[in-house]
Amino acid sequence: MATIAVLGCGSWGTSLALALHRAGNDIRLWGHLEDEIEPIRSERRNEKYLPGVELPTAIEATTDLDRALTDAEAVILVVPSSVIRIVAAQVRASSAFDGKAALILAAKGLDPKTGNTLCWAIEDEIGPLGERLLTLVGPSHAEEVAEGIPTALVLAGRESVLRERLQICFSSEALRVYVNDDRIGVELGVALKNVIAVAAGIIDGIGMGDNTKGALLSRSLVEVGRYIESHGGSRDTLLGLAGVGDLVTTCFSRHSRNRHVGEQLGQGRTLEEILGDMVQVAEGVLTTKTLHDLADNAGVEMPITAKVHAVLYEEMDPKQAIRELMTRTPAPEIRKGEKNASGSRA
Repeated sequence: MATIAVLGCGSWGTSLALALHRAGNDIRLWGHLEDEIEPIRSERRNEKYLPGVELPTAIEATTDLDRALTDAEAVILVVPSSVIRIVAAQVRASSAFDGKAALILAAKGLDPKTGNTLCWAIEDEIGPLGERLLTLVGPSHAEEVAEGIPTALVLAGRESVLRERLQICFSSEALRVYVNDDRIGVELGVALKNVIAVAAGIIDGIGMGDNTKGALLSRSLVEVGRYIESHGGSRDTLLGLAGVGDLVTTCFSRHSRNRHVGEQLGQGRTLEEILGDMVQVAEGVLTTKTLHDLADNAGVEMPITAKVHAVLYEEMDPKQAIRELMTRTPAPEIRKGEKNASGSRA
């Protein structure tokens, strides 16, 4: 099928490597720390990030980036947003990086340096990639993907023979891959939903009900859609895997790190305490800060994001944040001239 380098040995990188191996691909899993890669290599387990999952010997684990990139037809970046530029620069500098290889973003977040999308940051480090730059995302908790539980993802980027080939190579009985031309909408949809997941966790932590969370999810589609459209993406994308699919999964799942942060905040813990107990990154925390500043500068109204920011960074009481959202000036559900999630105009 294809030789694939998966850069990042966290829970998602490891489970994605396993899923793509099951689809018949030749997989190399790269991490920059020897003490994280060595147990995968010797014990065939990644207990730090994905406990209880056995990895086949056919998945090669390495800290040698050149080795990981050699003859790779696709390079998948699965690292936190805070280091995406560093890893992209290392890929660019490697003599083993094939100029014809696809570069696929499988992380969710915004570039902390500029607030732009992570794909934009990748090209800023590597140079124009055109049809070779794609993103692979969707409702996909690592634990379930590792177990082989049926999952659907979207591979977004410019239509090409390469994208069509990768869609086939990535697909299996447990992993169905769709394609989408709206890379900006897909990437922003999955990044911004992490902010909403924090809000959903706050609702759970306080002990509010399904009515409240239903209101949150539906209104967040309007808010996120407004931002996506302001950046050239399509609101219609929110009806797919990168929108409703990822939003629902993250906001209700016990596996969601972002929902967990919000839940703990709703129960009265401080952000510093919560993050101090976590092994993996909750991207929604950093994305909230970046998005809040960008939305203000761009004049895009994002009231939910503003209140999540206030709880995370301004010590606002979560109950007060919800109270202020509920008592905002009454407004129509769909404003005249504004697209709703299905793309029609009121």
